[in-house]
Amino acid sequence: MALDEALLEWHSEGKIGPVLRFYEWEPATLSIGYFQRVEKEIDMDQVKKLGLGFVRRPTGGRGVLHEHELTYSVIVSESYPDMPETVTEAYRVISGGLLEGFRNLGLAAEFSIPDTEKSRADLKKPKSAVCFDAPSWYELVVEGRKVAGSAQTRQKGVILQHGAILISLDEEKLISLFKYRSEEHRELVRIGLPEKAVAIDRLMDRPVTVEECVKAFSAGFEKALHIQLQPLELTAEQLDYVEAIERKKYANDDWTFRK
Repeated sequence: MALDEALLEWHSEGKIGPVLRFYEWEPATLSIGYFQRVEKEIDMDQVKKLGLGFVRRPTGGRGVLHEHELTYSVIVSESYPDMPETVTEAYRVISGGLLEGFRNLGLAAEFSIPDTEKSRADLKKPKSAVCFDAPSWYELVVEGRKVAGSAQTRQKGVILQHGAILISLDEEKLISLFKYRSEEHRELVRIGLPEKAVAIDRLMDRPVTVEECVKAFSAGFEKALHIQLQPLELTAEQLDYVEAIERKKYANDDWTFRK
């Protein structure tokens, strides 16, 4: 999270160009959205029992278990050529890379478009704190089920969009990390989640590696955004700056557990 923030800042200052980043998490980590309330929504005893990392993202959205998945980040200026001004349409443009990536894996992915009154109401007032409990505008679905969840923030004239691409999913572990209004509500989420979210390994007849996904989605972003990716190596000084942000913010309980 600190590196994403640093990349956003450097791009806003013109020190680097737009960035596409892929990463994994060690240990497996529960990340929560900028606006979520830990005390109300997260079972911290269970997070600690399972030995998970825990962090608050700078972007919105709901809780994501980063395990058996590939996380991506896109850092790009709001003034980038042909970048729409509205958040929703910017999702459509950026998430085009995800769409092409899933197609590169042989999956018939589509954009989610909440086109009913109920689906739009669910977005405004989510039924649970679980990210994959419902798709938002222009998130990716296969066979009607969510396969990638994304979130976005805009700071200093720069868009940061990041999200999780599900390679595999342990529904029971994910559900166990959240608080619910009642046991009946927990059971409804448990029953409903497999109908709303699906991982790549459930859709294909063979295992898919992280490396294969990085290759597929890198090519997908190149095609969708009409770009050519080049490696970006950080200097020791830049890495020190990232660690300073981590200490001050993302590893600080004042940020993580703020109201």
